[in-house]
Amino acid sequence: MQKLYHLFMKSFKDQKNVKNLTEQSKKCACKPGQNPMQVALDEAKKAFKKGEVPIGAVIVRDGKIISKAHNMREKKQNALLHAEIVCINKACKKLHSWRLENCEMFVTLEPCPMCAGAIVNARLSRVTFACQEKTSNDHILETILQSPRLNHTCQSVFDNTFETEASELLSTFFKTKRNQS
Repeated sequence: MQKLYHLFMKSFKDQKNVKNLTEQSKKCACKPGQNPMQVALDEAKKAFKKGEVPIGAVIVRDGKIISKAHNMREKKQNALLHAEIVCINKACKKLHSWRLENCEMFVTLEPCPMCAGAIVNARLSRVTFACQEKTSNDHILETILQSPRLNHTCQSVFDNTFETEASELLSTFFKTKRNQS
């Protein structure tokens, strides 16, 4: 797995283009030259190395990263430990509040319904994702984030700046898993 990961990373060595930021990412001046989605991708790569589905998430408030996480379902044997949920938990602890108002999340893959529910209930203002879930043609993310049943809504943004890298990381992971079976 480690060798395959290094081959994957080598193939993207020349494709990293941190300067190709979207306007919203430019507003999130985490560290000079650091894009929050790149940090989320770094978290996804950590998950890959650990044999977890390579998804990473970052929460930003006032231009600063307040939490970052990756999937931990296999390590902890807990179905709830998606990157988004772990990231929300860390942010809540850091801010001493379950209300993450004025915070936004950057995640490498479009959130699942469970994570979408957690995102809107945590009062995040926006979630930006790098690649779309291949099976999501039902607009469930938007349906949950904009539900009139909830007393808060959250904007979702698909930013394809890092789509290729995020998508290839997932594809490589699942291809490796299938070959091991």
